[in-house]
Amino acid sequence: MAIKITDECINCGACEAECPNTAIYEGGVEWSFAEGTELAGMVHPKTGTSAEAKDDQEPVSYDFYYIVTDKCTECKGFHEEPQCAAVCPVECCVPDEEHVETEEELLSKKAFLHSED
Repeated sequence: MAIKITDECINCGACEAECPNTAIYEGGVEWSFAEGTELAGMVHPKTGTSAEAKDDQEPVSYDFYYIVTDKCTECKGFHEEPQCAAVCPVECCVPDEEHVETEEELLSKKAFLHSED
């Protein structure tokens, strides 16, 4: 499953630099599918949305750091554990029960984001 950041976030930013998919953003900051990935043109992620990869998307949160579900792979294929959770000083990077994915699905998402066959 994807990871989410709870409202207990202290906005320290430790997690942002650790994400290999550039899925973590500061509250209020727009994001794009292309940032930190190999995506270009129209993208159609698993959640059913469609967007131009380079177009800015609305922030998920305006108050604290957030993780874009469509870009989070729990660091599968990069690290043994989610790096955001490993560095979070207040343990607010937790599994997102609303977005449960198998390891196979997470690895497939990694391949999608980074143009692997």
